[in-house]
Amino acid sequence: MADKLEDLEARIKSLRVEVRRAVLAADAMSARRLRAALREAEDDWDQTLAAAAPPAPQPEASPVTGALVPVREQVHQALTVLTVPSAPRLIVAVHSALFGGVLTSTQLTSLRRDEERSYRSSPHARPYYLCAALTADRLVSARGLVAVSTWPLVRRIVGPLSARVDFLTSAVRLSEHVGRLSTPSLPALRLLWQFAANIPDAAASFDALIPDVVATAAAAELDVHRQADLAHREAAAERARTQLDETRQLFGSTLKVVHRNANDA
Repeated sequence: MADKLEDLEARIKSLRVEVRRAVLAADAMSARRLRAALREAEDDWDQTLAAAAPPAPQPEASPVTGALVPVREQVHQALTVLTVPSAPRLIVAVHSALFGGVLTSTQLTSLRRDEERSYRSSPHARPYYLCAALTADRLVSARGLVAVSTWPLVRRIVGPLSARVDFLTSAVRLSEHVGRLSTPSLPALRLLWQFAANIPDAAASFDALIPDVVATAAAAELDVHRQADLAHREAAAERARTQLDETRQLFGSTLKVVHRNANDA
């Protein structure tokens, strides 16, 4: 398992170098192909690491966060740290590491549907709603990504480059948050290390982890991808403002099924 992780880490490092070269050479076709290969290698790394890791200890229930703070507010706390659309697993990990709550992924399953029903029945009754990220191509809800209604529309759009950009943005924000803690907890440092291990020059080892260094390394790579990603997002956001009403800008449009006759084939 360790050998496989090392091989994947070497491949990821090599692919990042190739992506940078392709971007700087304005070779868009190669850059897209290499980014796809990079995302696949990073997914393989995540899955391999998860399979190798021992079960995480269950945090003790916090009498304040676990019992008194509603689930939607716990999710909002985590998203406020990350500042980008995020998957339930990451939201749970961030909240557990930083706030010590008892949030679980299963609690998020129906949360967004409940939020949409609440918004439709009484728009703007709440200060914020937990809503959908929208795909840049079809302006439908991005599966498994939760956002906050008060964020600008362009931030709630996800395009072909957004997964890496949002990962790096989260790494910067998490590093800043951990860096402000007088004594970071071990769960917070472990979470930050999971980010740092996927960012070149962020940290050589867990023991060498320094939040400011992680933030700097993440920001350096973010500079490579940010403008191209922002262009996709801004174009999609402009279409969304034109094509979607306010509710669908928050929760996505509905894909229409087009039936074709045999004679049309």
